Amino acid sequence: MKFRVERDVLADAVTWTARTLPTRPPAPVLAGVRIAADAQGVINLASFDYETSARSEIPAEVAEPGTVLVSGRLLAEISRALPNKPVDVALEGNKVIVTCGASRFTLLTMPVDEYPALPGLPEVSGTVSGDAFTHAVTQVTVAASRDDTLPLLTGVRVEIEGERITLLSTDRYRLALRELTWTPATPGFSAVALIRARTLNDVAKSLGSGGLVNLGLSTGQGLDLVGFEAGGRQTTSQLVEGDYPAVRRLFPDSTPIHAVVATAPLIEAAKRVSLVAERNTPIRLAFSEGQVVLDAGHGDDAQASEALEAVLVGEDIAVAFNPQFLLDGLGALGTDFVRLSFTHPNKPVEFTGQGSLDGEDDSSYRYLLVPIRFTG
Repeated sequence: MKFRVERDVLADAVTWTARTLPTRPPAPVLAGVRIAADAQGVINLASFDYETSARSEIPAEVAEPGTVLVSGRLLAEISRALPNKPVDVALEGNKVIVTCGASRFTLLTMPVDEYPALPGLPEVSGTVSGDAFTHAVTQVTVAASRDDTLPLLTGVRVEIEGERITLLSTDRYRLALRELTWTPATPGFSAVALIRARTLNDVAKSLGSGGLVNLGLSTGQGLDLVGFEAGGRQTTSQLVEGDYPAVRRLFPDSTPIHAVVATAPLIEAAKRVSLVAERNTPIRLAFSEGQVVLDAGHGDDAQASEALEAVLVGEDIAVAFNPQFLLDGLGALGTDFVRLSFTHPNKPVEFTGQGSLDGEDDSSYRYLLVPIRFTG
């Protein structure tokens, strides 16, 4: 195998392909990136850990076709460190020689015949705007659990019905729901899948920068997979098994009280006030006509308070939240104003966005946060 490729093209492709490599691979070969050069001047890079696969395709001047397997993380570090000149890659015996300007690196190869076969990309189920997909995933994954002992809750439930996709996630303390439109490959397409939040986040960041993302689902055929493809890059991931809890019913049917506050000032005030909130202590929001007062700390501890303008519809109400969970929800909204809808001081509070102080709220994104009980 022997080829020449542009340094930036190689570095981007290797870094992207190697990004999901396991830190403790169950087999040594799974720490590798497979590089296949064909006679048509195309280099295919691939990685796989039995759960997630990644493939990328780049153009190159191929002198000798061939396939090798080398350490993915090492190749990624080397390719990023190379000078900005064309890179020559050649197989010599059981070593791969990487030459770029005056730099020369030698990498040992791994047994490519021991590398597992990668799963095929599922048939395309539909197409979604990359920007809209990235934004939606970012909004929803903030509420997914990071606790691997609860694998179901580390996933995002994806419900597809015709031209509408609904994303749902929860960690038991908050719940996020986001609806967006897409173009299904067949009219009336319907499916439900549970996809790892970290996989969705990674795909959204790496494939969603403009353009369109193809999404494919393969279920009920032995291996349940989701696949994404955009810009010459493909990734697949096994779906999470199990029945996701029926979380939609947690959203209240009606809310007799709601308040509207400018989002950015509320975020800044919450950050300031939460400076005195020690670990696992809440920040309190007290709503009354024309204002909301944020405060944290009590007794002999450090204390802080700040008042902001707010519109309140209904009777006065006070709630307390985990400061980080509050900031996560506010930051995910992406709107100038936030509407907080209440049923009771100790019942979950629904956050939705508004474009203006007296406008209608946008229910395409809903963030439900469980308050912390407080006394005094």
